[in-house]
Amino acid sequence: MALHEKVLLGGTLLEIELYDDRRYRLRYGDLVEYEDGRRRLRGRASRYEFRSVEQLRYDFERDIEAAGGRLAAHA
Repeated sequence: MALHEKVLLGGTLLEIELYDDRRYRLRYGDLVEYEDGRRRLRGRASRYEFRSVEQLRYDFERDIEAAGGRLAAHA
């Protein structure tokens, strides 16, 4: 495993797992989850095409905001 991190953000668990063999799992509470070619947003699943770690992060963060979540406190 290349990275495994768990953070509690305002009562919501953010979990990130990245593996050396291009497997991944990113989860933000029950709202958003990305795992090895699948994406789940508010319980609705769809396919996800992995292109790069940078794109995965961008898409994940965008979906968190679209679902009403926040990764950082805003002033």
